[in-house]
Amino acid sequence: MYAAEILLEQLPANRRHLRVALVTETYPPEINGVAVTIGQIVNALQQRDHQVQLIRPRQGNEPLPGNAANLEQVLRPGIPIPNYSGLNIGLPAKRLLSRLWALRRPDVVHIATEGPLGWSALAAATKLRIPVVAGFHTNFHSYSSHYGFSWLKRPIYAYLRKFHNQAHLTLVPTATLRDELCLAGYRNVEVLARGVDSELFNPKWRSLELRRAWGVAERELAVVYVGRIAPEKNLGLLVRAFEAIEHIHPDTRLILVGDGPELAQLRSAYPRFVFCGPRNGVDLAQHYASSDAFLFPSTTETFGNVLIEAMASGLPVLGYDYAAAAEFVRHRENGLKVQFDHEADFIREAAWLARYPEAMSDLGRQARETALCISWETIFQRLEGFYQRLVSEREAAQETSIRQMGFN
Repeated sequence: MYAAEILLEQLPANRRHLRVALVTETYPPEINGVAVTIGQIVNALQQRDHQVQLIRPRQGNEPLPGNAANLEQVLRPGIPIPNYSGLNIGLPAKRLLSRLWALRRPDVVHIATEGPLGWSALAAATKLRIPVVAGFHTNFHSYSSHYGFSWLKRPIYAYLRKFHNQAHLTLVPTATLRDELCLAGYRNVEVLARGVDSELFNPKWRSLELRRAWGVAERELAVVYVGRIAPEKNLGLLVRAFEAIEHIHPDTRLILVGDGPELAQLRSAYPRFVFCGPRNGVDLAQHYASSDAFLFPSTTETFGNVLIEAMASGLPVLGYDYAAAAEFVRHRENGLKVQFDHEADFIREAAWLARYPEAMSDLGRQARETALCISWETIFQRLEGFYQRLVSEREAAQETSIRQMGFN
């Protein structure tokens, strides 16, 4: 277990409220793991009375937002990301950011995404000598092979390493990913895990009415997948694993929650599946809690927020032994996990779940108990500690430089 990795950072004695510029290409109400995480961070910083300057692309025809007492939003133009509907990539804005930050300097710049807007923020902050925290949220280099651009994998990986090595600190969600990046030449990498809202994602939201809408009777099984309906999510394996369950219990239904470029093709090929589209909030929580098991075949996650959301909802989960599953799933105690990319084992464990449905409630109950310990509060305090540390280090370096100039 990873508990030792989430000990709180010791906050400096001179802890104070900070001004944090947070740069991201995705933000709620967009539905993805990065947007959820950044939304949580912004809310937590506001609650702790830190000043937040949120810099992001404008979402569609979104009106200009009003600024709260401790939240200033700077919306930039963006362009759609190919094959990633609903998301825009931010355009470069180095000149604007340099001007904004020279007039009102942030204590820390936190860059969540490594696109053109993130690169502009890195360049502007470096020029102004502002400490930079960079989040490593998405395995973009792993996605390339799923979209016909496998020849770009090495250049993308080199770009990401160059980007993160110019930051003062790179934050990753698991110790395994930290070790992998350090071996690949990344510097100053620390672990900042992800949390789960266990009050929102809760078995209490189970709905017989929703199950009836899916065509699932009281004693029948509903198996759910939540995430992008896209090539990088390994949905072919999801279908084969479900068919192994269906072979044992023919009345089982597969519930898919999400959107993406493969949705139309999958809907056409498998009309018996239930396609619910994207969901969020209580609506999403009801879809989890009204199901009986969660299958997650993806091999491209940096973490996989949906897995711990399913655990908090009281579901037995099946995933590969990496990312969130490696950190929190204990095989056949609070869920199921198999060796990375061993598809036959994944299908075998799905069939085991179908053969022993009485184990589902025990696994789901233990999954819920595990999720109750995955607190966002602990994670926010750790993040705040990282910010305070960088600010203290910068001030100490400035004092040293001033003393040296006076001595000379």
